[in-house]
Amino acid sequence: MSSRYVEIPEFKHPIKFRTLLNDGLTVVYPHFHKEIEIIYAVHGSVRIGVNNERVDLLEGEMIFFASGESHYFLASPDSERLVYQFDLQLFDEAILRENEKTLMQLFETGEPHSRNWPETLTEKTRELLLALYTYDQNRPTGANYLIMAKLYQMIGNFYKELPKRALLTENHDFSTIQYKDTLERLNQVFEYIETSYQETITIEDIAKVVGFSPYYFTRFFKKNTGQTFGKFLSEYRVNQAKFILANENIPMAEVAEKAGFSSVKTFHHVFKDAVGQSPLQYQKTFNLN
Repeated sequence: MSSRYVEIPEFKHPIKFRTLLNDGLTVVYPHFHKEIEIIYAVHGSVRIGVNNERVDLLEGEMIFFASGESHYFLASPDSERLVYQFDLQLFDEAILRENEKTLMQLFETGEPHSRNWPETLTEKTRELLLALYTYDQNRPTGANYLIMAKLYQMIGNFYKELPKRALLTENHDFSTIQYKDTLERLNQVFEYIETSYQETITIEDIAKVVGFSPYYFTRFFKKNTGQTFGKFLSEYRVNQAKFILANENIPMAEVAEKAGFSSVKTFHHVFKDAVGQSPLQYQKTFNLN
């Protein structure tokens, strides 16, 4: 379990928050990401690897992973877990934070396992997580406001009641040092793509962003994400196209341009290869559903 890759969560809605329900047969290999992740064991015991240590999350318990903290899931028969992921950029710390530690520090220094929390914090967090899952899955009117309200409440509770993490283990400290720089560099890449995906992006262009040679960048990106930069960029543009097709009724040439493809022909070929159907078929299927 030595390989660790950056996970790039796909958020379906404007706010960078999502929930998932995974069963115990869903094995997840070692990975890390900039988003905070919270796991709630709703049924059975969930076996988790955190850095190089194993944790058995019992039914009703919760655990979170700080930004850049390596984790993975082992087979956990007869169990179910709720997964929550959210980006700390959702919170405007320049306005909200007074004398508190930063949100990054809150999660890095706070006790991650609910087994070691005060009972009051455990109960409140469990209720908030269940409400968050319901809002995200059912999408009632005002869903984003309701979700943000619960997230703010949870963060406030953590500031007030979350115990300090036990002394950092050697493994945790190693993980923080090793992955922080990688995460920061990859984040530069992702932010550049978010703002420039509609333009032509070469390996030389993106390598300059992080101060690497094209050759070193190519190896760096593949090692830490498990895929080539070209494949990642292509998938990102396909996902942009999916969003456009689902929400806008515009000519395919315009969809291709807005998603960053050089031509309609290229767009059609890449989209069909990735999705299994043409952009037009996807749009019709989506509208029918």
